[in-house]
Amino acid sequence: MLDKKVIRLKVEGRYALFTPPVLSTERISYPCMTQSSARAVLEAILWKPDFQWYVRRILVLKPVKFLSVKRNEINKYGGDSPIYIEDSRIQRSSMVLHNVAYIIEASVFMHSTKQYKPDKYIEMFMRRVERGQCFRRPYLGTREFSCEFSFPTEKDVPIEDDILVGTMLFDMYYDKKGIPTPVYVRNVLVKSGVFNCQVPENDSLRMSTHILPERNEEILEALEVAEAQYA
Repeated sequence: MLDKKVIRLKVEGRYALFTPPVLSTERISYPCMTQSSARAVLEAILWKPDFQWYVRRILVLKPVKFLSVKRNEINKYGGDSPIYIEDSRIQRSSMVLHNVAYIIEASVFMHSTKQYKPDKYIEMFMRRVERGQCFRRPYLGTREFSCEFSFPTEKDVPIEDDILVGTMLFDMYYDKKGIPTPVYVRNVLVKSGVFNCQVPENDSLRMSTHILPERNEEILEALEVAEAQYA
């Protein structure tokens, strides 16, 4: 059941980097926040296995400004073996967003309301935002770019510009076995500073599972395919 009540959260930060999968090495950000990044911010404040966040709209509050930066990274993935940073360090350029602010509008979606009602989680979320509480620090695309969160005011209004995004990675869908599938949205247009996330692709994500599956051969093969698409 999708709750009709809409929560509004303002997030702002000095930098943001919402990376398209095809640009995972020399990163260039999408011009606005993605649906999956907005959902991750909400989950950093409140997450429970009983419900999912359904992002309805993302309001862009400041004009789009890009900034080129060069950062030290490592060219290996973490695993069982230790990584020696001195041997794996590499410099990569990124085109990041500078001085950003957004309003996230979202609702609670629950598969079953027999035990608890959506109002319980909405009240919990409001209290946590008011107190500045979070399970982990919310960030804008990458963990280096943390953000501040608060309730929006009447002065927080979206910009009047239209932003053509094109094809956007909307989110990852996990089936009952936990196998991931990327979900894309085509011809994305942020109209007058408002990104409408209420599209059929978002409705399908409500059936995505929270279950963390065992790492069997089928799961590992699916992850390899997904990583190859990002490379």
